[in-house]
Amino acid sequence: MELSQIIPHIEVLIFASDKPLTIAELLELVNNALGFIEDRAVPEQVAAALEAIREKYATEFYPFEIRESGGGWQFLTKKEYHKTVALLVGDKFLKRLSAAALETLAIIAYKQPITKGEIESIRGVNSDYSVQKLLEKELIVIAGRNEDLPGKPLVYSTSRSFMDYFGLNSAAELPTIKEVLMEQAVQPFIVTDDHPVESDKQPEEPES
Repeated sequence: MELSQIIPHIEVLIFASDKPLTIAELLELVNNALGFIEDRAVPEQVAAALEAIREKYATEFYPFEIRESGGGWQFLTKKEYHKTVALLVGDKFLKRLSAAALETLAIIAYKQPITKGEIESIRGVNSDYSVQKLLEKELIVIAGRNEDLPGKPLVYSTSRSFMDYFGLNSAAELPTIKEVLMEQAVQPFIVTDDHPVESDKQPEEPES
């Protein structure tokens, strides 16, 4: 199959998709779309087509680009236009999270996989409500159980939706703690009898 046949199909698939597409997904979709052609596309051709499309949109004539982000390939606005787009859409998604939920999300992102008990030992408050809200918004997932702890508690990790929203392919791409906290050390709050665990349930901002 000629590369020139593959490129426009891959380009339109990425453009139309509401989620990042992997090379394997693009390969299957292209071969299904061009099923009448006996010569099937191979992963190397899809990778070459992606590079050609990436180079096309890397020019100054386009305000967007294709990047591997959120576990697959997608169209993204170039950085120099982020403020312009924010005027239209704002940060509505994160504004619907309370400060407690954002704090819990940050801990999970940097400490994953992590149990709820470990989250609470860092935050110093009961985190049932925040964890539940993050699960409902599909920003975190249950990643299994910690077999080494009593009761084998559930462990949590960030989800593909989280990676997609922040334009990351893995947790390794998160800014370092030093960068985020500007070299200020954060000491965990140790829960004791003198400092009991409180509730983190707080009213969230309205989803207007």
